[in-house]
Amino acid sequence: MTDPSAPALPQSVVVTGASTGIGRAAARHMAAKGWTVFAGIRSEADAAALLDGASGDLRPLRLDVTKPEDVESAVSLISAALGNRRLAGLVNNAGIAKMGPLAIQPLADFEAHFTVNVFGLLRITQALVPLLGADPAREGAPGRIITITSVGGRIASPFLGAYVATKHANEAMSDTLRRELAIYGIDAIAIGPGSVKTPIWDKAEKDNESGPYAGSDWAEALKIFERTMLNGGRTGLSPEKIAEVIEAALSDPKPKARYAPVPDKLTNFTIPTRLPKRMLDRIFISRFGLKRK
Repeated sequence: MTDPSAPALPQSVVVTGASTGIGRAAARHMAAKGWTVFAGIRSEADAAALLDGASGDLRPLRLDVTKPEDVESAVSLISAALGNRRLAGLVNNAGIAKMGPLAIQPLADFEAHFTVNVFGLLRITQALVPLLGADPAREGAPGRIITITSVGGRIASPFLGAYVATKHANEAMSDTLRRELAIYGIDAIAIGPGSVKTPIWDKAEKDNESGPYAGSDWAEALKIFERTMLNGGRTGLSPEKIAEVIEAALSDPKPKARYAPVPDKLTNFTIPTRLPKRMLDRIFISRFGLKRK
């Protein structure tokens, strides 16, 4: 693992959840574009995989956002590397997803989503706000907080209740942070991707193969839903495409408050977000075999 406290370039960004998927793509992309990237990973093996074939100033550091000691250590290293300069960006990407009907999903699974996707996100954000612009002793332009949400942050699909609940929370947190942190000039931006080619849904499928839902009233509908999500995860946008959107959110002089990189955006996002909820209910019920027996 490289030394995260080596001298930093003027533009520096922290990317959480950089071991795989969007986080890895974003970290590698921003480093190749000339940024100093502090990439949160979970192990030495993750660090090696992240660095393999990468270019630029890419600095893996151990960062589990659910562990206060990891956050404290990471922030100390980042602060030392920055010297008296400000951090230009934080990309909140770390997250988990588990499928299951809310009516019977183990409460521990539901809580785990909030532990990582909401409380972990806020923990690292609060810890880095001083480096992003709240500390008047630091020099440079205020930074930006980029939060990776989801289409699920706007559209609540069945069997992802815990996940979309956290993503709705992330959307609200991004809006609130943007308004509150205006006093420091710190911006907060949400990016809500649609289907992306990442391992997150493969992990969810493995969790459900012998899980608590096999004999439930939702078993058949859940299988249909799993196939839909896995297909979307295998045919969706590349993580590199999302990395380009992250670069735009960090670099544009006048960035949007929210970006929505979604495949077939008209049918997968624009129309569904404008339909009456009862109409959208009927579409989900029909598509996933949820009609009353």
